[in-house]
Amino acid sequence: MNELDQYDFDLPRELIAQHPLANRGDARLMLVDRQSGRIDHAHVRDLVDYLNPGDALVLNTSRVVPAKLVGYRVATRGRWQGLFLAVDPQTGVWEVLTKTRGRLVDGEAIMVQDRSGRDALTLRCIARTDDGHLLVKPEPPLAVERPGRSETPASLAAEADSAFELLERFGRVPLPHYIRDGQMVDSDLTDYQTVFANQPGSVAAPTAGLHFTKPLLNRIGEAGVEIAGVTLHVGIGTFRPITVDSLDQHRMHSEWGELTAASCDALNRTRAADKRVIAVGSTSVRVLESAALAGGGRLASWRGETDLFIRPGHRFAGCDAIMTNFHLPRSSLLVMISAFAGRELIRAAYDEAIRNEYRFFSYGDAMLIH
Repeated sequence: MNELDQYDFDLPRELIAQHPLANRGDARLMLVDRQSGRIDHAHVRDLVDYLNPGDALVLNTSRVVPAKLVGYRVATRGRWQGLFLAVDPQTGVWEVLTKTRGRLVDGEAIMVQDRSGRDALTLRCIARTDDGHLLVKPEPPLAVERPGRSETPASLAAEADSAFELLERFGRVPLPHYIRDGQMVDSDLTDYQTVFANQPGSVAAPTAGLHFTKPLLNRIGEAGVEIAGVTLHVGIGTFRPITVDSLDQHRMHSEWGELTAASCDALNRTRAADKRVIAVGSTSVRVLESAALAGGGRLASWRGETDLFIRPGHRFAGCDAIMTNFHLPRSSLLVMISAFAGRELIRAAYDEAIRNEYRFFSYGDAMLIH
């Protein structure tokens, strides 16, 4: 058995949630006590009962961008798909992960179609990055020939001020492959977004945050719990399985994050009062632990790229409890929570979840590890 086999498990396909519950707070919440090893069961709507006045709840405020692009190559009419990764603010050039038959050449035009399948936006191929990603520049759309007339699609592309505005108009929600084979429905535009998201930049949702509603957050605040925001823009590598046998060989993807001075001060006050910092989601954990490393073991304001891979042996300095969803086997996220609570306890919790038919992955249920 190699090291990664310790983070593998068999999951019945029917336990992979395909849609969120009608009421986010109705999701189940497994309670995992790290000290006693006890496992209990509740619901997310009951979360306030397990928080104490003076505790701090840390939420990732990154907003999912409709980053999936669908269209065709203008020259060949061949189908094309892309995933927006980043934009150069100086040049307006987009970096895109691309999928099509054949190889795109410099100068070639791609027509992006909106969510109704209408021609919407032209992308002009410029070059490729060293890792094979496509560099493109948005242009006013090509004229489209209609019977009896020629018109320009009503994309208003030339009036858009930013890449994110264009994506909000014409992009699609980049759902993971395990949700309806990645095919979005209209409701995903809101379902796959936290109610507190305000910083656009993620290509996948910080899924533990999907469970919160504004009334629940109000109840938590009224109970004397501090609510602090961090930002981590979730990248394409987050849900990818680890493919090497040894964790020491795995190279973590890099993501941009920030812990502001205001949030940092609030969390340090929480710690000084001997109260808990509770990270909602592995993305919040990654920000807090990156900030603690930058601060020499104490939380310090921080912003930048992080490629931190949290695995057994990591000394947690930024959080005292974690609320998280149930993760993919052989994933860095499962390794992270195993480092926090112990591999055997997490394995027992996952076995318990499968026996009790918890809903798994992005639209699934959650656990509170405390």
